Amino acid sequence: MKKNISLLLICSLAAASFTACSDSGNSQSGGNTESVKNETSSSTTTEDIVVPMKESSYKPTEENVKMLGRTAYIDDTLFCALSGTGIEFSFTGTKCSITVQGDSGSTNPSNGDNQARVAVYVNGKRVIDDTVDQAEEVYSVIDSETPVEATVSLVKLSESVHSTIGINEIKATGTAIKPTPNKDMFIEFIGDSITCGYGIDDPDKNHHFSTKTEDVTKAYGYLTAQKLNADYSMVSFSGYGIISGYTVNEEKNTEQTLPPYYDKLGRSWGNNGSFFPSNVNWDFSKRQPDLIVINLGTNDESYTKNNKENQNEFSAAYTEFLKQVREKNPNAKVLCVYGIMGDKLYPVIQDAIKRYTEETGKSGVFSLRLDPQTESDGFCADWHPSEKTHEKASEVIVKEITRIMEG
Repeated sequence: MKKNISLLLICSLAAASFTACSDSGNSQSGGNTESVKNETSSSTTTEDIVVPMKESSYKPTEENVKMLGRTAYIDDTLFCALSGTGIEFSFTGTKCSITVQGDSGSTNPSNGDNQARVAVYVNGKRVIDDTVDQAEEVYSVIDSETPVEATVSLVKLSESVHSTIGINEIKATGTAIKPTPNKDMFIEFIGDSITCGYGIDDPDKNHHFSTKTEDVTKAYGYLTAQKLNADYSMVSFSGYGIISGYTVNEEKNTEQTLPPYYDKLGRSWGNNGSFFPSNVNWDFSKRQPDLIVINLGTNDESYTKNNKENQNEFSAAYTEFLKQVREKNPNAKVLCVYGIMGDKLYPVIQDAIKRYTEETGKSGVFSLRLDPQTESDGFCADWHPSEKTHEKASEVIVKEITRIMEG
């Protein structure tokens, strides 16, 4: 199924795009056309720009696109599972479309509202916001009579447990597409539903989970990366914890713990052809983060409550998880944040960090207590934080990261 955006919107993008310079990088471009160097001045009009009008097809490889988050290129398809994963590229031309492959749940009526939610941006403006409910979706993101100088991004807004997508092909009419350059800082965020942006588009606290109301780009992690002009990677699953996922009966929920999946491409209940993200090991040598933000413990607290023994178990497991994370990313600094949906375990997390330092002799792990959400700032589905709460949290985290990285 082919989905288009308004031609009027694209024409306005085309007019606006020539007031700014496009991103540039050193990566080689793929495809059948050759890149055209833009040697025009700021006063150049669209009539002065000559680009080849041949449509070319591209695969989502590192030669053609920048990977956002943890992705895997398998059998000519780029698989995206975790929140925030996707691609980004730049080119100048008149047309562009992206073909996306849905997973086993995309056409399954029993999957309800849990299809993957994706967004496509042109020069930072969201032009597609859709749930993938077909085996294949073709998104027409640029269709203009005049050349558009564009940076195009496709971002998976929803998390991996409920859905995955594959990116099969990019078609562009104009210059060859090329990856946008890496930013100076790279941050990894490890968390639960808060990091995923659970329910952030549903301001009714009595409503429940739906991928249609989940948007990672409005959550504190994505906002923090934007404010710091940093690249990011998200490893987050709603309901997951260190020793226990969310539980309502105080019995340990061992089925929803994050550490077993930290070194994987993700985790999903369904499949995308033969692809299961939990079967793919992540290659930590691809790019090491400068800093890692861990926001876990909210779901564990539903199990630990005020039980000292359970809290000690959580603390010890948190220490072991810190060891796991630092083993994979030995040079990264780590910031452990906690408190948005309750801060009862914050002292326990501080004890875990102290134990880690004593047992390993390594420093570089910090903690930050976040203010609990308030009714005045609003609640979203299942009492999850609102955009305002996420915005406030990101501001505090940005200040702490700046202090850590400059210290």
